[in-house]
Amino acid sequence: MTQPLLMPTHTAAVFCGSSHGDDPAFTRAAERLGEEMVRRNVGLVYGGGDVGLMGVIADTVMRLGGSAIGVIPRLLVEREVAHRQLTDLLIVETMHERKHRMYAMADVVIALPGGIGTFEELFEALTWNQLGIHRKPCGLLDVGGYYRPLVDLMEGARAHRFLGGSQETMLPLREDPAEMLDLLFSRVAAP
Repeated sequence: MTQPLLMPTHTAAVFCGSSHGDDPAFTRAAERLGEEMVRRNVGLVYGGGDVGLMGVIADTVMRLGGSAIGVIPRLLVEREVAHRQLTDLLIVETMHERKHRMYAMADVVIALPGGIGTFEELFEALTWNQLGIHRKPCGLLDVGGYYRPLVDLMEGARAHRFLGGSQETMLPLREDPAEMLDLLFSRVAAP
């Protein structure tokens, strides 16, 4: 394990794809978010893989001397190829334990492009916010309009009165990692 240059002042759980997707902009967004997190001394908590966007953000954070903690279920250690060059790698037994540990360690939650796993992790964090299990500001880092269809779906649910509040309050959408971090950390409750 590698020690970060400084202990992080805050931590962000980042959910993202275990592949790179079809647009190089997705990879660049993961790099830019990792760079901005290290610049602000924000630690990374993520799914623990060294593949896809997961590997990109972790590699970026580690290369720049930041803190990256991976949380990965034992059954995915080989499938997602667990990242072995992190500040810490926690191997857990279940997917539920993975999410619980990630949420417990994070001050905020950010979703980069990803698939079903990313959606599920994000929606569980939102559900826990709604139920008062935790209060973790969540946001979508939108790359090339990737999350616009999801926002449209949520707006439809809001129009049919299945969701309350505003999109901006529940799940803000930003293209710039610095703006996303500014917004989410402005919403973190003081201890």
